[in-house]
Amino acid sequence: MKAALLAQDGSVLFEARRPTGREHGTDAVVTAILDFAADLADEGRGRFGSDPLAAGVAVPGTLDEKNGIAVFSANLGWRDLPLRKLLGERLAGKDGTAMPVALGHDVRSGGLAEGRLGAGRGVDRFLFIALGTGIAGAIGIGGRIEAGAHGYGGEIGHVVVRPGGPACGCGARGCLETLASASAVSRAWAAASGDPQADAAACADAVDAGDERARQVWQLAVDALADGIVLAQSLLDPSTVIVGGGLAEAGDTLFTPLRAAVTERLTFQMPPVVVPAMLKDTAASLGAGLLAWDLLSVTPPSDRA
Repeated sequence: MKAALLAQDGSVLFEARRPTGREHGTDAVVTAILDFAADLADEGRGRFGSDPLAAGVAVPGTLDEKNGIAVFSANLGWRDLPLRKLLGERLAGKDGTAMPVALGHDVRSGGLAEGRLGAGRGVDRFLFIALGTGIAGAIGIGGRIEAGAHGYGGEIGHVVVRPGGPACGCGARGCLETLASASAVSRAWAAASGDPQADAAACADAVDAGDERARQVWQLAVDALADGIVLAQSLLDPSTVIVGGGLAEAGDTLFTPLRAAVTERLTFQMPPVVVPAMLKDTAASLGAGLLAWDLLSVTPPSDRA
């Protein structure tokens, strides 16, 4: 877990990390989250002499953000968890009034932070893509994230780019995340190299070293990702595509062929600027803080980090 205290202008006052404790079960994870939040509030009181005004929490999985419920998370093992209520009560003031709590999806929260504080700062329309174990995304419009009518806006990882391709956990075949996620590249490189322990980072290193097998594996992933981006470009027309997550750590090894692949696929569409994310693995926690300020109708200016 990553956490931060954010000032009204979005600047980071304090950051901390702590294990989720998920090896001990769902109840332990919930307890860890509530304890971490309470300790963070105490840290703020000790440092600045005042209570925090609101809290934000960003979690993976399916959410009912309106009602503050974490509906399902395979990673953390919960279902229908009233996280807003639990956190608001844990952080209640001396008079017993629950603290205002914002609940957000981890990738959409990360996209919000990238849009206001990171690589999308000053950009009116952008698409944020997180390349990790799977692939998720966020659509940024006018300083906010468009979640869609049912809370699934930006799920570019489940755009089918190879009909009839590899089976995806969502039930479809050929989804982008089955071909271009860090997990997909790791599986493909492990098979091609004959090393069951090989992962996506090792594949990137092999590409840099001139290994032709690695280059082929890498290019297949890049081509799939470029197809997904071009599809999104046709539908959303963002000016900027921000790519983050573990796979983006490959730097130019990813971005040079990706930019070329996107450009060669475009016909009438205006080309987006394809850039790496700036906030790395702190993006979601910073986005949670921004959601908390938004809850108070005090949005940090987009031109200050």
